[in-house]
Amino acid sequence: MISPPSLSTTPQAGALTSVELHGAWDIRFIRGNAQPLMEQLRLYADKPVSWDVSAVENLDTTGAALLWQAWDRKRPAMLLTKPEDAWMFDSLTTLAAAPQPPAARDPAWPLLKLGKASLSLIDHGAGMLGLLGSALLDAMGFLRTPAALPWREISANIYRAGAQALPITALVALLVGIVLSYLSGGQLRALGAEGYIVNIIGIGMVRELGPLLAAILNAGRSGSSITAQIGVMRVTEELDAMSVIGLPHTVWLVLPKMIGQLVALPLIVVCTDVVGLFGGMLGAHWQLGMSYSQFLFSVSQVIPLASFWFGVGKGALFGLLIALVACHFGLRIRPDTESLRHGTTQAVVVAITVVLIADAALAMLFSSVGTQAR
Repeated sequence: MISPPSLSTTPQAGALTSVELHGAWDIRFIRGNAQPLMEQLRLYADKPVSWDVSAVENLDTTGAALLWQAWDRKRPAMLLTKPEDAWMFDSLTTLAAAPQPPAARDPAWPLLKLGKASLSLIDHGAGMLGLLGSALLDAMGFLRTPAALPWREISANIYRAGAQALPITALVALLVGIVLSYLSGGQLRALGAEGYIVNIIGIGMVRELGPLLAAILNAGRSGSSITAQIGVMRVTEELDAMSVIGLPHTVWLVLPKMIGQLVALPLIVVCTDVVGLFGGMLGAHWQLGMSYSQFLFSVSQVIPLASFWFGVGKGALFGLLIALVACHFGLRIRPDTESLRHGTTQAVVVAITVVLIADAALAMLFSSVGTQAR
């Protein structure tokens, strides 16, 4: 009968101790006793002892690996083993002694990395453009039969991207308006130009900060939700099922989300503008003593109507871009959870980057639109 692994010590001449192993040092016995055996072996690992493994009844690679770890991955100077077991320790010694060649770095690695990034950018750009074209063609097909559109899905997207996002968007806009008023008020008071705080807050909030805040919050909230929803459908094979029964992804997934974002985000921008101006009014009253009526009257005088509609139009464009990016990355997710995590994160980052690039481009192209007070 095979006995469990054990060890004993025998004193030898010259104050040398022999550590003798007995029993079966294989996976059957080691699997549940690895930690106690390792602790016993460690007691003699750093001492000048001789190791006798010749009495072991059965030794496999698991037992040899355990001993090797206890010996700090070095073969003892005095080791007695069976000839049929010696090859395992010889192999471990050879592996430990084999030098690991340093990873050679290609001198052109910056160009290779830049090339890969450029190809990936072109691939994603072409994919988004193709997805946008497919959605536009499907939308044109519904011009004659608008009743065939998935209106329930469109209304659900408007509700999720619009009504459910109002509390957090309004809170951020209120705080930004107060902070902007406090930061600007101190500088304007030093110059004796307190009245211009309405110009700074009004134009800045309506033309830039309102659409940009709404879009960034929407990208982080609704954009990630869209990508995760489509990605989970890929993981659960719902997208494959839709293809099998003949339901186009662009009609039932992409187009409703684009229309929902196109409608919801301009409304969110209007709400952000109003709440942001309200926060600016509170800050101007608390810091500069400006009355509420004076602030509201000045707002109606210094904010051109073109700036307001320009900000609302940017909100519609940002909503369309966010939905496009989110759907693109959602449809590219592979059926595994790691791809779902990576795709959702990448969608949010790319959506915010695209929004900032589009905002900068619009600011340069339409710098003369709505910049003059009425």
